[in-house]
Parts: sequence; C-alpha cells; structure tokens
Amino acid sequence: MEIKIEANLSKMGNELAERLINTRQRELALMEGLSQEQLIGPADRITEPPLWELGHVGWFQDRWILQNLDHLDPVDETADSLYDSFNIPNAERWHLHFPSFGQTIEYITDILEKIILRLEGRTPSEEEVYFYKLVLNHEEMHSETMHHIRHTLSYPSPDFPNEKWEPEIDTTFELRDIGIPSGVYLLGGTPDQPFVFDNEKWAHPISIKAFKISNTPVTFGQYQRFVDEGGYQERSFWSDEGWDWLENSEHNHPTFWKKDDAENWMWRWFDHWLPIAPFLPMVNVNWYEANAYCEWIGRRLPSEAEWELAASASPTPDGDKFTKEKRLYPWGDQLPELNAANLNSATGGLADVRAYPDGDSAFGLRQMVGNVWEWTSDTFEAYPGYVIDPYDTYSEPSFGKQKVLRGGCWATRPHVIRNTFRNFYTPDRNNIFAGFRTVAK
Repeated sequence: MEIKIEANLSKMGNELAERLINTRQRELALMEGLSQEQLIGPADRITEPPLWELGHVGWFQDRWILQNLDHLDPVDETADSLYDSFNIPNAERWHLHFPSFGQTIEYITDILEKIILRLEGRTPSEEEVYFYKLVLNHEEMHSETMHHIRHTLSYPSPDFPNEKWEPEIDTTFELRDIGIPSGVYLLGGTPDQPFVFDNEKWAHPISIKAFKISNTPVTFGQYQRFVDEGGYQERSFWSDEGWDWLENSEHNHPTFWKKDDAENWMWRWFDHWLPIAPFLPMVNVNWYEANAYCEWIGRRLPSEAEWELAASASPTPDGDKFTKEKRLYPWGDQLPELNAANLNSATGGLADVRAYPDGDSAFGLRQMVGNVWEWTSDTFEAYPGYVIDPYDTYSEPSFGKQKVLRGGCWATRPHVIRNTFRNFYTPDRNNIFAGFRTVAK
C-alpha cells in the first residue's frame, strides 16, 4: 500500500514524515497475505493478534503526539479499551471486539496524516522531535515483532518488493576468540546520541577485567554438537530454573527443530523446513538454553558491559588498553548500510556468520549488530541515576524480571539499533530471533 501525504514541511519535518511513511508501509506490508483468521491467530502468551499490533501502533501515535503534545481528545474514544498495552493483559487481547482490517487501516492512516500535517509550515521543536522519534522507534520495533509472530505461527515469510541482498561470504574467516583488554569503560548512552531510551541513560564507569570473546555468534553447527551429545538430557548443564523450564516445556531439542526420515536435523523457518546450515547463527534459543550450552562447552555469556565494550571501543596501538571514544555502531558512527549489517529484512533471513566484514568492530568481532540478537548474562536493571522518561511503562516494569539482549537481528530496523540499545525478554522466550556469543572462563 502506497501512502502519500502532501504537506509543506521543513527539513526536519520532511525527514520525520519520510520515516513515518516508510515505517508504516513496512508495517502494512507485514500484514500482506494474511487471512482474516490469521489476522487474529491462536491465543498464545508469546505472540499477539496481528490485527491488535496494527491498531496499537496508531493508538501509540495518537497517545504521544496528538493527545500529549496538542492536548486533543483521542481520535477514537474506544481505542484505549483495545490497544493500551499496559492495561490490557496479553491473554485478553484475543477476546476483544476489533474493528475490521479495513477500519483499522483507516484509523491508523487518519492518525498518521494528522501527525504529519501538524508539522506543516514550521520547524518542530526539540520536544516534538523527541516524541516523533519515540513513536517511530516504537512502530519500528513492532514491525520486528510482526516478523516473529509470523514465524512463530508458521505463517509465510513476509515478501517485500525490494530485491533481496546477498552478502558475500569470506570462507577463509576463522571463528576464534578475540582478546579484549581490561580497563574502565563508560557503559551506556551519551547525550550527543540522536535518540536513546531511558534505560540507556547515562554512560557510567564500569571496571572490566580482560576477557576473550568469540568473534561470531554460536553457529548452528556448533550448537548441533551440544544437542547431539545429549545437552538437553544432561541435568548438570542446566540451572535449577533452566531445568524446570526444560521439564515443563517438554523440550528435548531446540523448539523449531525436528528430524527428517533419514534422522537428519531440520529447522523451521516461517512455513518451510530446511536442513541445518552449519555456518548460520543459532537462533530461537532462550537464555536458559544459551547458558546450558555455555556450561557444556566450559564458557559463559558476556556481560552487558563486556558486550558493549567489544562492540564500541577501539584498542590502543599497542593493544594493551582501549581508547575512551565510543563508536555508535561497531563499524563507526555511520548509519547501517547493506554491506555492514544484516538488518531491515534486506536478506529475507539469516546470513552466514562469516559475512559482513565491513561491519566488524574495531577489535575484529563480526556481526555484533544484525543477524541475531545476542543474550548477555545480565538481568535488566536501571543504570545509576536512572530517571524515568515520559513513556513510563517501557522500561521500569521489566527491571529485575528480564534478561538483556544486544545487537539487533535481521528484521531490526536500522534507526532502532545502536551499540547502547538494550533489548529485554524473559529468560524462557525462544521465539524471538535471538542467539548468543560466548566468553572464555
């Protein structure tokens, strides 16, 4: 669906409008090909009705732009009872009486037009720019959510009109550890960044001991050894909580794996079963599984601070220390491009871990942004001096309850991700596009 909104906009207004339209077109494309039944889907605590997702992004724009900035009444007085994610529990969302698909599109398009046209003929204030970037980041994150909903429910993979990017693979690239020196690192976002969430604020000193970290995420081939050698049956590899999850879930292998008639492992990608590709990054594993693998191989997950240091810092010429400068992305401060990271659904899926040398960090770690999210060892907590942002139900309700992931995945939108971005999920979630890399003990 092509969206056109004519308006006389300033340079900043035009930049925001172009991103808003592009983001909405991606959201609508993710609904393409879904039947009325699929737009609701089966009730499941790890997904949401796609039709709810669609209405929710419009509701969020109305809430933070039209109602918050302009003090207007809701565009639809019933919307709070449908799309308020904080006050409507997940389990109840399948029992709501939604407008039709067409009516939902009319609702969110009306709001989109209103928030663009309100910028006509003037330059938005700093406060306005903040809230526009907030609603943009929110919708871009929900477009990724729609990817893993489609995948979890075995719907066909989304088919975007652009040609798929095929990265070159460096078959000579050696999978190995990279040594990172010790020092005091400033963990977190800095005020000069274009946009950060409250949980990234602000950079604060962390003392880090020297460590060795794998230069790629764990691969399918590496993880298959863990599975084949009985990793899902050996109690000693699992924490108490992890073993409880394993027994209750009745898993004896990764959730989207099965064996074919010849006893070869296959993995499901959306609605297709594929043979295991050894150099793809392991995906759809939860925090418990990642830790069990680490215990089996005698390694561990990186901490948040270790991960961010390896992604954003640079070694001094002698290699004994790291510089104080922080890169916004592993490769530098430039926005992600096709040759640097597997983002924005450009490849249509996962890429070989040996691809994207242009995206290496200064220490030589590959794919720290893009391809798969990476679990860290840390529980999601506030940084020192934390001050809650206006969107007060984003971070704080999850503190102390969820685990941190870093780096983005193949479906992450480029404007969302940065080295300081903190994603967070409960440790049992294995339907997100998450993998992990490891650190030597």
